[in-house]
Amino acid sequence: MAYLWIRQVWFDAYLRWNKEDYDGLDTIRIPSSYVWRPDIVLYNNADDQFTGSMETNVVIRYDGQIMWDSPAITKSSCKVDVSFFPFDGQQCRLTFGSWTYNGNQIDILNHLDTGDLTDFVENVEWEVLGMPAKKNVITYGCCSEPYPDVTYTLMLQRRASFYIFNLLLPCVMISFLAPLGFYLPADSGEKVSLGVTVLLALTVFQLLVAESMPPSENVPLIGKYYIATMTMITASTALTIFIMNIHHCGPEAKPVPQWAKKYILQYMSRIFFVYEVGESCRRPRSEPEPDSERTSKAPGLNGQAKQEETADVVKNCPENLSPTHKETMEDPEHSKHSHGVCQESGKYFIYEQRGKGFEYEECPKIHCLCHNERLLKNIEYIANCFREQRATQKRTGEWKKVAKVMDRFFMWVFFIMVFLMSVLIMGKAI
Repeated sequence: MAYLWIRQVWFDAYLRWNKEDYDGLDTIRIPSSYVWRPDIVLYNNADDQFTGSMETNVVIRYDGQIMWDSPAITKSSCKVDVSFFPFDGQQCRLTFGSWTYNGNQIDILNHLDTGDLTDFVENVEWEVLGMPAKKNVITYGCCSEPYPDVTYTLMLQRRASFYIFNLLLPCVMISFLAPLGFYLPADSGEKVSLGVTVLLALTVFQLLVAESMPPSENVPLIGKYYIATMTMITASTALTIFIMNIHHCGPEAKPVPQWAKKYILQYMSRIFFVYEVGESCRRPRSEPEPDSERTSKAPGLNGQAKQEETADVVKNCPENLSPTHKETMEDPEHSKHSHGVCQESGKYFIYEQRGKGFEYEECPKIHCLCHNERLLKNIEYIANCFREQRATQKRTGEWKKVAKVMDRFFMWVFFIMVFLMSVLIMGKAI
């Protein structure tokens, strides 16, 4: 819709006079309905109630020139291209011509090459860049006569500051929250909820953009940005779920594959500065010795040679003991008071209670180990459980580190994607 002042000038040979005969009167003003007027109309009028110009006076000069200035409120159809919304520019055409007279009867000329924008009132949404005028002569299929018209092209540029501060900047700030979901600790339980919240916020802004745009087949630039951002956030949420599944691998999880240990735990962890507690950023912590090697080096109870020696001793022990000693070992109550094993100065003795005193008899060391058979089995069971627990903890820790490295990797990937998309859409505004 436009508020226009339409000026039409033509000559009428029947409305001439000699101004000397009328005391120098050179112009008169009479109602426009008293004279002949050309039927100039707006071809692309889109108003429901078609109305022409207002019935204002015309100015008639003594030489037959008639000038008719009439204000008009026009509503015209215009093809809108919102491909670069909110940084788009539109060109709306206003075509004026005679409705019944052809070019042989009325010739239409544009007095100026552009519309007069001296009294233009600034608009808060659109900036007028110009209004060039051009004469066209068209021959329609119904008639052989030419029909001239004058077309004014109104060149508009949208003022994008309102949309930048209310729609674009909030979307950019919300988009930068999506990669931070990968930096959030997996044990916090808020990684997936953050992605879903950001996705819902972008959906609300997308609805606001759809309401502020006219219907069009072309997808606007800001709409593409919203769709790309929502797609990225959806992908980040799906990857977060996958990484959390890796992080929470239980004790029954399989060991980390060798290629993952090489590329993820060695190379990628150094690139993205992912280290465990106690590791240095310059020299990662050395791998702990396997439990089997450490136990084989220790001269304790779990050594391989010690276990073989103990097994042989336990196997051959009952045959080397005296009958009295066997009976006392089978009878716990009796052996508690009458038999025992002691160690003094590295020597082993068997003592018996005879009467009111004790008698000691030196025995070989191999007989002494027979009494520790059950103790050795319990210690071996505890050691095996401890080794299994350490192996499980190590396997679980490796999977957690794999998940942490993947979190850092995707965080930087999505940060770069958001930055590039923001730079591209901001570049359209410059």
